[in-house]
Amino acid sequence: MTVEVATPVGDRCGEGAVWSAPERAVYWTDINRFLIHRFDEASSATRSWLFDEPVVALSLTTEPGRMLVCLASRLLWWWPATDRRQDHGFRLEGSPKVRLNDGRTDPLGNFWVGSMKNNVLPDGELGEPGPGEGKLFRIAPDGSVTVFVEGIGISNTLCWSPDRTTFYFGDTLDNVLWAFDYDGGQISSRRDHFRGFDRGLPDGSAIDAEGTLWNCRFGGGCIARVGADGKLKGATDIGVPNVTTCVFGGEDLRTLYVTTASIVTPPGHRLAGSLFRLRTDTPGMAENLMALS
Repeated sequence: MTVEVATPVGDRCGEGAVWSAPERAVYWTDINRFLIHRFDEASSATRSWLFDEPVVALSLTTEPGRMLVCLASRLLWWWPATDRRQDHGFRLEGSPKVRLNDGRTDPLGNFWVGSMKNNVLPDGELGEPGPGEGKLFRIAPDGSVTVFVEGIGISNTLCWSPDRTTFYFGDTLDNVLWAFDYDGGQISSRRDHFRGFDRGLPDGSAIDAEGTLWNCRFGGGCIARVGADGKLKGATDIGVPNVTTCVFGGEDLRTLYVTTASIVTPPGHRLAGSLFRLRTDTPGMAENLMALS
């Protein structure tokens, strides 16, 4: 697989990538610079928007042109075309001691998001994470909130299998991805799916149409491909140390867009923080849409 730079934006910590098929564009965030970027596939142009706190995750919604923005402490509705912003209503209890992190929408239109000890200082500089302060939330279209998992170090990876029966979620600090049974917006029967891989730590993931989990490895410089049986199928080198998350895009969903981070990167990696892309043999899954009440 040939990896190329889509745009060298120099993110401190790129995250939260989503593919907007109607726009043929990738949206993603830079947590530490409080930014959302948009890369237009046809023109290769990149546009950015500034927010007032770290932006950690994004979701498309069932209303064309409206997105859900997950900030460190709260959720917003956002219309990129006009930059209109409206409070969603959810606010994270315990902020700023803790913050939100990776988040994605499930097949039924619920938004799932994990939290962690806040490691981003008010000026965007890097603080220290810590174990055990994170939770996994499900936020329904009517705004109701359910906590499913507690005691997480750094919440990362939220993916659903193609048959919608398995949910994947992980703890970066514990170097583990779990699988859960998923049924009707509920999860149960947590078990280890992929634990202890020695190339970095698990960050965000995407899943392809065959059920392979493409797990980005922070500090490992690669994306690990993990089968539905939990076995390693291979690893794709990206060329920079800190690989953070990925999303399938392109007209045929065979272009994997990959975000990276320049924080805690040794000297000499000039392209750290870029948005990368590569072509895959297997297509990905279309984005789930956050339902509106």
